Amino acid sequence: MSNFNRVIILGNLTRDPEHKQLSSGASVTRLGIASNHQYKNRQTGAAVQEVCFIDVDVFGPQADSCRQYLQKGRSVLIEGRLKFSSWQGQDGQTKSKHSIIADRVYFLQAGATASQEDSLAEFLSEGAGMQDVASNVKAAVRSVKKPTEKREGNLQDPMEALSFKDEPPFQDDLPF
Repeated sequence: MSNFNRVIILGNLTRDPEHKQLSSGASVTRLGIASNHQYKNRQTGAAVQEVCFIDVDVFGPQADSCRQYLQKGRSVLIEGRLKFSSWQGQDGQTKSKHSIIADRVYFLQAGATASQEDSLAEFLSEGAGMQDVASNVKAAVRSVKKPTEKREGNLQDPMEALSFKDEPPFQDDLPF
């Protein structure tokens, strides 16, 4: 039996990125993401908004770029894998949580060009059955609101300048 661990999430940063340098010299940046899901309650007819908060860890050069160009409130699309962590709390209780280890981080902005939306949709549709996800992301990118304040040193087109072309973590010769 094969396993598949892949996550694609679109959301807004809940806080400024937290950057650390590991003893090995590698960079790691932790992002806090909030992703909303809105639906209609069938009994009351009221609109209900469900929010999912999740931590995302980004490593290497992407971590440095995230630290430099992202800030609270910014929209991002993350592609990566789920990681489960558990630990002993100070009260002796075992605590646990899921987080995402990012392979790719896309910085989204208001007024993204059609070519940027198309390249993001093309990337997402490479996987089997991902065409619906790609069209939903394309619609979400169009609806991203403009940030209220600009950060010093922003590039004219950060999405184009910082599109990451990472290689997959490994290649194997399995038949699936």
